[in-house]
Amino acid sequence: MFPGVGMTEVMVIMVVVLLLFGSKRLPELARGIGKSMREFKKAAEDVKKEIDISDDHR
Repeated sequence: MFPGVGMTEVMVIMVVVLLLFGSKRLPELARGIGKSMREFKKAAEDVKKEIDISDDHR
């Protein structure tokens, strides 16, 4: 999954997150993380396109 992080560590992290946020807030938290990731990817693609456009005009 992640380099240097085994399945046991992932399970421990998931249990800690569940204890901290509770089962009712986890879906809301996951939606927020997903939305943030989509926005970040879109912004990164926009920057990449802008750099490509700038390089083409030289």
